[in-house]
Amino acid sequence: MVKTIVIDTSVIISALIGKRGPGREILKQCLHGEHMPLISNALFLEYEDVSKRNQVIDACPLTSKEITELLNALYSICEWVPIYYLWRPNIVDEGDNFLIELALAGNASHIVSNNISDLKNAELRFPELKIVKPARFLRGE
Repeated sequence: MVKTIVIDTSVIISALIGKRGPGREILKQCLHGEHMPLISNALFLEYEDVSKRNQVIDACPLTSKEITELLNALYSICEWVPIYYLWRPNIVDEGDNFLIELALAGNASHIVSNNISDLKNAELRFPELKIVKPARFLRGE
């Protein structure tokens, strides 16, 4: 069963800089059609910004051109979701509210992130939305 998910930038970066690991496996599964990743303008811009940082490029075994090609492949299979209503769940890192808003607008079952503590401590809660680390997502949790 294909799950509709939001992949946090932390997972994309760990997939880029690690030769193996759960982030890379999730990216691979998405590219093979096993999951439907959602994306919005805000998440797209964040992926683009963070993937072009020197510390990421220096740590990544891929060239800048290969990173761009990989992200373009990911974008081509993502479902682009417009966000018309801002929920403002008031999480610790205000800049990550858009992840929950994207998940709700796209009817995602999961947000996959390496930084779940901030997302799980939102003032506004959505029990049907699972927020999990990549390894737990791969285990089906």
